[in-house]
Amino acid sequence: MTSRVLLISPAISAALREARFDDDCPLDASGLRLARAAAGTLPPVSRVWVSPTVRCRETAAALGLDAGPEPGPAALDAGRWRGATLAEVTEKDPEGLARWLTDPLSAPHGGESVGTLCDRVARWLDDTAAQVTGRSVAVVEPEVVRAVTVRVLGAPESAFWRVDVPPLTVTEVSGRTGRWNLRVGRQLVASHGEHDEPNAPNAAKEPEEQGAE
Repeated sequence: MTSRVLLISPAISAALREARFDDDCPLDASGLRLARAAAGTLPPVSRVWVSPTVRCRETAAALGLDAGPEPGPAALDAGRWRGATLAEVTEKDPEGLARWLTDPLSAPHGGESVGTLCDRVARWLDDTAAQVTGRSVAVVEPEVVRAVTVRVLGAPESAFWRVDVPPLTVTEVSGRTGRWNLRVGRQLVASHGEHDEPNAPNAAKEPEEQGAE
């Protein structure tokens, strides 16, 4: 049985622009406009999953996608850092941030480690998405796309931080449980520079670039 899953990252929001650990804020005006402009550009699909965050739900609605009863993979749990910017975390907990960015098994914020996220998302891909024949769509947070990329390529979890996932892009995986192929992201709609915003802390740069050493 062959499955084809289109992973769509949400449109831009204030949290993404401010490099903020998501506090479930909605899309901003430009993000909503671009998502609506992309409506109708996706091929027919047999199943739709949407992550529980507001920006994923709003992106799916703007794209004209009807979410199924089962939600998509949840965003990474940032624990007590939720709602803070990278700059704020760097100031208040530089050692914790440095550990989180260099050790995939570390969760200094009290939430979820990168390694745990990658394991959880890989289980969803193999146990849930792989059971749908044909093409399906999942509107998910950027870190979920990163986790899928790492697992599909068999890359070390440290590579998680080297995968950039701009807003409103599609990353496609195809195959079956334990044997997936990857097609890298493409934009759903011309960005006019608006997709060049940061992907929030879940797309943080390397520790030395953040000054979190």
